[in-house]
Amino acid sequence: MILFSESEIAAADERYTISKYLPGYRIIGIRGWDDFIVQDQNGAAFTVPAIPIRSEYLAAFKVPDGQAELTSDDRFTGKIKWYLRPVIFDGSAEAGPNLTWVDHNQHGQLVRWWNETYRSVKK
Repeated sequence: MILFSESEIAAADERYTISKYLPGYRIIGIRGWDDFIVQDQNGAAFTVPAIPIRSEYLAAFKVPDGQAELTSDDRFTGKIKWYLRPVIFDGSAEAGPNLTWVDHNQHGQLVRWWNETYRSVKK
């Protein structure tokens, strides 16, 4: 789980263009590599898949309170797991040739590209 600090949220929102896909929400973290943690204007938290970012896939989520201790894993600092062919496009979720690691900027570019691809295919 990645929880963004208040100072990181605006950059993450821009990187993933959350307001384009979920107006009125902001990204506050990433859960399990595949889901974003977003928050509505009332402070309620939800998860939504990174692909596709669609309101019908919002699921209520309880953000760990300040008492929960998240520890950093140096092996993955600055990296996010990525499926070369996303699961929604029949990519494999198993470890293997479909899995790679990308930095946060690459992740943002891939999320935007695949979400646009999803939307064009759905039309």
